[in-house]
Amino acid sequence: MNITRILEQRDGSIYTCHLTQGVAEAAQLLADRRIGALPVMDGDTVAGIFSERDLLYCIAKEGAAALNRTVGEVMTSPPITVTPDTSILEALGLMTRRRVRHLPVMEGNRMVGLISIGDLVKFRVELAESEAEAMREYIQTA
Repeated sequence: MNITRILEQRDGSIYTCHLTQGVAEAAQLLADRRIGALPVMDGDTVAGIFSERDLLYCIAKEGAAALNRTVGEVMTSPPITVTPDTSILEALGLMTRRRVRHLPVMEGNRMVGLISIGDLVKFRVELAESEAEAMREYIQTA
């Protein structure tokens, strides 16, 4: 199973922010959309990721003044990415090793999606449940 399977279940919309966007504005977008991270764009290029964790770290370090900075100053960069053909287990391992919860999905230089650890765990749980159901049906008919 690969990332393509997860992307096929999506509507394709990805919320992003720009390098020069203010931290306060990006934080409001995270809150309004109830999401944990935004890919940070520099034109058509993904320059980094702005996450709840980035917001927390900059506020802990600088206090309220951090809200006056730009996303480009506090984002995680370079972004850790995957491709559509990356396996789900590979992506989970990458997230665990690198301690991140969101990965842009790239085809060449173009972002085609954004996946979260929640997406991957949900997919794995659904797969385990369907395998368990198939096993129950097999046992009942044997």
